[in-house]
Amino acid sequence: MQIPYQPEIFGITLKIHLILEYLAFFLAFRYYVILRRKSKDHISSGNRLSIILGAALGALIGSRLIGVLENPLVHISEVNIIQLLNTKTIMGGLFGGLLGVELSKKIIGETSSSGDLFVFPILLGVFIGRIGCFLSGTNEFTYGNVTDSKFAMDLGDGLSRHPTSLYELVFLVLLFVGLQWLRKRANLKNGALFKVFMILYFGFRFGIEFIKPNVFYILGLSTIQLLCVICWLYYSKTIAKFLLGQQLR
Repeated sequence: MQIPYQPEIFGITLKIHLILEYLAFFLAFRYYVILRRKSKDHISSGNRLSIILGAALGALIGSRLIGVLENPLVHISEVNIIQLLNTKTIMGGLFGGLLGVELSKKIIGETSSSGDLFVFPILLGVFIGRIGCFLSGTNEFTYGNVTDSKFAMDLGDGLSRHPTSLYELVFLVLLFVGLQWLRKRANLKNGALFKVFMILYFGFRFGIEFIKPNVFYILGLSTIQLLCVICWLYYSKTIAKFLLGQQLR
């Protein structure tokens, strides 16, 4: 199989990444519905719907905003503006979704933690989306730097690069297994699982950004890495409890 992978059906070239993105949304939502049916959700259906809408709106705004900041304009042109408006990133989506949830909960007066039910559906969605990123090769800004590593691959431009999407797929599998183990074995406070997921995933992304052809800004960090730092500050109390050996209850 050649990367980028561009299958054709009846002479029409399919955008595999876009197809897998839609599949990721569909399967992640179905997974969420199944988990909610099997769990004892302390949040009413009406409030849960408001939270989902808040998450979706926040994710939409956050993914676009961080996508624009990640790709600064060299010069203003119609093509560049259209391209930037179509740019999005899962990191902005996750953090924007988090803020959207918190805002919607304040509006409706919901005080219960709501994030744990989203953890594994999010992981599934990101995993499927990253397969699309890998198959898109250098057509998507998810590839790594040129390297002579034994893991290097030609992602479509004739150069040997870090297949960062594959690295992330491996990490997501390990994270999924680890969080399932933590959910079953540890007596976590409601909402703690989501916090652990965010801290670990943003930690992984902070590190892997160093082997991607990014533009580095303040303190030698990229936009994504700066967002990771903001996320860690947001969860600083949780991180402090972990470092002090306190259980997340």
